[in-house]
Amino acid sequence: MAEQGQDNFRDTIGTLNEEGKRAWVFPKRPEGIWYEYRKFVSYVLLAFLFSAPFIKINGNQFLLFNVLERRFNIFGFPFWPQDFHLFVIMMIIGVVFVIFFTVAFGRLFCGWVCPQTIFMEMVFRRIEYWIDGDRGKQIRLNKMPWNREKIKKRVLKWSVFFVISFLIANVFLAYFISSDRLIRYITDGPFSHTSTLVSLLIFTGVFYFVFAWFREQVCIIACPYGRLQGVLLDNKSIVVAYDYKRGEKEEGRARFKKNEDREITGKGDCIDCFQCVHVCPTGIDIRNGTQLECVNCTACIDACDHMMESVNLPKGLIRYASEDNIEKKEKFKFTPRLKGYTVVLGILTAILIGMLFLRNDIEARILRLPGQLYERKSDTIISNVYTFKLINKTVEDIEHVHFELLSHTGVIKVVSHDDFKVAGQGLAEGTLFIEIHLSALKGDKDRLKIGVYSEDELIETTTTAFLGPRSYK
Repeated sequence: MAEQGQDNFRDTIGTLNEEGKRAWVFPKRPEGIWYEYRKFVSYVLLAFLFSAPFIKINGNQFLLFNVLERRFNIFGFPFWPQDFHLFVIMMIIGVVFVIFFTVAFGRLFCGWVCPQTIFMEMVFRRIEYWIDGDRGKQIRLNKMPWNREKIKKRVLKWSVFFVISFLIANVFLAYFISSDRLIRYITDGPFSHTSTLVSLLIFTGVFYFVFAWFREQVCIIACPYGRLQGVLLDNKSIVVAYDYKRGEKEEGRARFKKNEDREITGKGDCIDCFQCVHVCPTGIDIRNGTQLECVNCTACIDACDHMMESVNLPKGLIRYASEDNIEKKEKFKFTPRLKGYTVVLGILTAILIGMLFLRNDIEARILRLPGQLYERKSDTIISNVYTFKLINKTVEDIEHVHFELLSHTGVIKVVSHDDFKVAGQGLAEGTLFIEIHLSALKGDKDRLKIGVYSEDELIETTTTAFLGPRSYK
């Protein structure tokens, strides 16, 4: 791995060598209180990730993102293409929340919640430590010729990585095609659904490539969040930071000497042990300041605190802090900028909640048949032909559905059936005629209000246009 100094760290990344080729990162196994906290959070999130597609609420999968069939479930609530405006608001809320959270706490999401980091550090990296050993053993194994020991460890590690990638791919597929369908496909046998099998193997290959080879490059090169962080952070943002005031002092950092009083010598508390560098999963030196490669994983905090304890110096040389906290000893403040984001986030959330409560269980669309004019049924009765589409957003069947005119006096005749059923999470469509007396029309193009009833209960209203003779405006 290329060594980053204070003069070149802005121009190079730690995963490239001097020739511009990939320099493999061999991070030391992290240990400490922050790592234990991260393990707890990660395993809770992993349990949620693997169980969410198999949890049902009122018959709906807890999370479903079936793009091909345009069916989505969010926390057990079904959404259809007609609810696209709700998705837009959700996406805007997500963007504002990311901005708000980044301004306040930097890249905390990356180190604690991001699936890439959780899978990499808490699953694949831990397996690697178990098979290959810690940093020193991994470096020696990498330099070792392809003998029996290296082949055995490589085959074992790659095989385990592939199996886990295949398992992750199955779970992710359940999010896209539903867990019920995935279980049915597995029961039927893989070769009964070859297209799904091919998709599954593609997913597996992508996950295997990312976690076995691409690894930290996802965070450094592919993920746009690191670049976004550089735009959003300010001196008041809380990040994983090195206290250069304390670490450098007048004489700068220096190796530790036994029985040395660093207050007298003027040397900083940083003993230049490089443990924070060796433990970093993205290969940076946190002492160079905030960098886009830093995912705020806290591994350097644990490593530094352990070394400070070993040499009887105060912990917290690397900690969660803002630039102003290190430079001016200022505590975190809820700035006007954060207050503004909070207000916007609150307004958007309130709008979303209101729309969710106002959202009906059935969506109705009644449209005039394209290219058709009105028809005279008699001298005084005008008829228009329409197509209708009813979408049931619930899991329960809606029985005895019929239409009634609410704004005009007239008759609605449904072709083939006047009283029908809309299946749960299903679609009913057909053709209907609306007949209205000329005396009830106000012009050549009236707006009709139509009620959709289930037995005697009004469950939805919709509007449509009705054409009549121009001479009767």
